[in-house]
Amino acid sequence: MDLLNQLLENSSTPIVTAFVLGLLTAISSCPLFTNITAVGFISKEMSNRRKVFILGILYSLGRIIAYSALGAILISIIHSGEDTFDLQQAVSETGELIIGPALMIIGIFMLIGHKLNLPKFGFSGNAGSLKFSGYWGALLLGILFALSFCPTSGLFYFGLLIPLSAESGYILPIVFAFATSLPVLIVAWIIAFCMENLSRFVGHIQAFQKYMNVAVALIFIAVGAYYICTLLF
Repeated sequence: MDLLNQLLENSSTPIVTAFVLGLLTAISSCPLFTNITAVGFISKEMSNRRKVFILGILYSLGRIIAYSALGAILISIIHSGEDTFDLQQAVSETGELIIGPALMIIGIFMLIGHKLNLPKFGFSGNAGSLKFSGYWGALLLGILFALSFCPTSGLFYFGLLIPLSAESGYILPIVFAFATSLPVLIVAWIIAFCMENLSRFVGHIQAFQKYMNVAVALIFIAVGAYYICTLLF
């Protein structure tokens, strides 16, 4: 953390500054919780290493889409001479309100979704249907987590990154988004390409797949409850 702060203070290159801001966001408290939850989501598929890496990429892509789209809107507003405060406030408050309930709903759906005759919208409790829903789930998870601003991530994004992007270009939110998802990408890469002996345990992993699904669902519910409690108390 101290090293990143020193890099931020000494950086005179906008892209480097955006990257460091993204890393600082990734390791700050509430974004760190969301990244841990994302790791749990993609790690359910450890029996398919290629899929784990694709899920990590799609999660990162979701964050890039969210931060880039929002950044483009905010930068355009700044260039037009309008005040972005109301939009920033609305996005921050909406993110705080939806993140907790959304995670709890996703977690509950993961637990009992296979018992309900409902269409699949990216998250399914049925492990057999995850081939399609898991990819969309990772993308949607990246978008959701990116837009769930907390005070720290809001300060870095709205207070530091967006004013810098208004001067230096639209690419900075993309760099920032990539950096925020880097821990998840690293874990996905390690699982996919560095655990050479993983294939020996595939049978065991598949045998415990349903327990892993339940554990991940409980993580979603617990993190959602944490955000709700933080908001209320």
